[in-house]
Amino acid sequence: MSNQRKLDAVDREIILQLSKDGRLTNLELARRVGLTPAPCLRRVQRLEDDGVIAGYRAVIDPAAAGRGFCVIMSVEITMTNRQTVEDFETAVAALDEVTEVRRVYGVPDYIVRVDVADGNEYERFQTQKMTKLPGIHRIISHPTMKVIKSLD
Repeated sequence: MSNQRKLDAVDREIILQLSKDGRLTNLELARRVGLTPAPCLRRVQRLEDDGVIAGYRAVIDPAAAGRGFCVIMSVEITMTNRQTVEDFETAVAALDEVTEVRRVYGVPDYIVRVDVADGNEYERFQTQKMTKLPGIHRIISHPTMKVIKSLD
């Protein structure tokens, strides 16, 4: 939030409702949060302007899209200089199979989420793409058994 304005209960309810369904009309959103449409729209616009609402997107079912095999990778790189870090981050972010990358404190250096069709496709991805990225030192793969909770 750019101006660090505190969120009140209505703001939090707007955020909750839009996080559940970003396609709500302003009229329906206003009804759900107990406002008339004009003040509701002003609040949504303020939340967007302040950066609290950063955007809207479609939530895709990976299995239905042919990418139902999710692997969380722990990745360590050889950090000899800043350029290695920047090169690795640029390269890994450009890979289509990679759906999320986080640089973390400590070991490993990165947590990388990969969504592919199956184990064979993941093996090809790891050996043909990931191991060729700049600075790769170690990759540990954690295939997902079951999603318990996700905000998507």
